[in-house]
Amino acid sequence: MVKAPGQPNPASHGRTLVVGDIHGCATALRVLIEAVEPGPGDVIVTLGDYLDRGPDSRGVIEQLLALGGQCGLVPLLGNHEEMFLAAREGRADLDSWLRFGGDATLTSYGLEDLEGFPRPHLAFLTGCRRFYETDTHLFVHANYWPNLPMAQQPANALLWEHLQADWAHPHYSRKTAVVGHTPQMDGSVLDLGFLICIDTGCCKGGWLTALDVGSGEYWQTNERGQARQRHLRRRKP
Repeated sequence: MVKAPGQPNPASHGRTLVVGDIHGCATALRVLIEAVEPGPGDVIVTLGDYLDRGPDSRGVIEQLLALGGQCGLVPLLGNHEEMFLAAREGRADLDSWLRFGGDATLTSYGLEDLEGFPRPHLAFLTGCRRFYETDTHLFVHANYWPNLPMAQQPANALLWEHLQADWAHPHYSRKTAVVGHTPQMDGSVLDLGFLICIDTGCCKGGWLTALDVGSGEYWQTNERGQARQRHLRRRKP
């Protein structure tokens, strides 16, 4: 049975994998999915920023829709999806989204405005969560306030607040946080023990990362079709 995005089946739970900021890098995503080989028992959490800047946002959404039929998929909202939705709903100026890379998204869809945006793709984006929690981990696009439950987190923290490793603190729940949004341009996953950042700058010539939170193993691919596999090596801020 095909599981709807965001509805993992705990009874068949295998690996929990988390994917960092994709930003229209459809080639890197395709190679990453091939490397990870997700199965029906796996849950993949995607940390948002599927759109903008990269060459093929449409191809990214198409792959994610297909991925929801292979495994449990939990797509989170990124600040770029929030900008897109705000522009479409009239909550923000269209030009502000276009300046942040939305022009590349429209080009990938062959559109001049948002009127013809495919309904299944819009439904996918409007259905994205702001966070996801398991018994051991919490997942957000950008950041969190350490003293607040996830349901009470301000939207600015979840979607926009960049990570400052020197000032980061564990969440009071003691769950390990996995975030994106703050590019690690040396290509290394930032592991502070209580917090892991897996945005490795794919749309800026870097890597797209998928992390198995159980084993610490991670895979990285890029828009040139290259792939590599590594294991977390903890480093201090």
